[in-house]
Amino acid sequence: MTRSQPRSPLLQKPKRTVSIIGTGSYVPERILTNADLEKMVDTSDEWIVARTGMRERHIAAKDEFTSDMASHAARRAIEQAGIEARDLDLIIVATVTPDQFFPSTSCFVQKKIGAKRAACFDISAACSGFLYGIEIAQQFITSSTYNTVLVIGADKLSSIVDWTDRNTCVLFGDGAGAAVLRNRAGSHGVIHTYMGSDGTLCDVLSMPGGGCRIPPSSDLFEPKMRTIKMNGKETYKYAVTALLTAANVALQGAGLKPDDLACIIPHQANLRIIEAVADRMRVPIERFMVNLDRFGNTSAAAVAIALDEANRTQRMKLGDYVLLIVFGGGLTWASSVVQW
Repeated sequence: MTRSQPRSPLLQKPKRTVSIIGTGSYVPERILTNADLEKMVDTSDEWIVARTGMRERHIAAKDEFTSDMASHAARRAIEQAGIEARDLDLIIVATVTPDQFFPSTSCFVQKKIGAKRAACFDISAACSGFLYGIEIAQQFITSSTYNTVLVIGADKLSSIVDWTDRNTCVLFGDGAGAAVLRNRAGSHGVIHTYMGSDGTLCDVLSMPGGGCRIPPSSDLFEPKMRTIKMNGKETYKYAVTALLTAANVALQGAGLKPDDLACIIPHQANLRIIEAVADRMRVPIERFMVNLDRFGNTSAAAVAIALDEANRTQRMKLGDYVLLIVFGGGLTWASSVVQW
């Protein structure tokens, strides 16, 4: 007689849906306006607004770090979710400006908010990092590995900006955004997520120095090697194409059309990019959540800050469909369709 193989209880659990149950964001107190930049580099308010749509950005203090901003955003997301920090099972921080190479910024956040039970790690996907983190969180929750995950996008880009380069220094700001994810009965939550990368274009948007390729101790190292380098024309071209592809793939995977969306939350890199995407999707620009005029491009934090603002200003209501789309260095891109 053959003895039957016992089944693991975990194998009998169906995959769970994953919802965003709370959002939060934080930007530093100091505001750097276009008028301020006119005094720093050869530029003008008219030039910046016409080419980017940006009017001001927030800049962190010297003693204010990525983990500080991330912790502020985390506390607000936790409060809105109606949970305690001790309820968190996992903390994921998406950033390209960690406090240190190690320990991870997420470990600093864990310490600051008192999430003693949580596992912690960082991810690096530039401006796409927050949505990469959302998809990672979804996998942990649907598999029943974890119940409650905190995803944070946070960057102090002012620390890696070349403030003498008028083509890039006008674009970037500092900030953090966060979301708490958990299964919520009766909701589809995160319906479909798509991620993509093209490493052959890694030089289009990058920071060459600071890693093991050109370490600070190297004879080749110059301070400006540890600042953002960007080919603006190529970035624009690839951004529009990648965002459109990401949007279409996510909508197709969710079985939805653009007209079904209550709100579209794009990466806040450039108003002209967003307008081009809106035009090609044939969606009114009014349905896009845009706040780059006040915050600039905050990398991984950008879409997370916009998500929190859209949530708190009731741009979407329970049951609405929301599309998030991002693009960043790598090159990387991602999209996610969420039922609110």
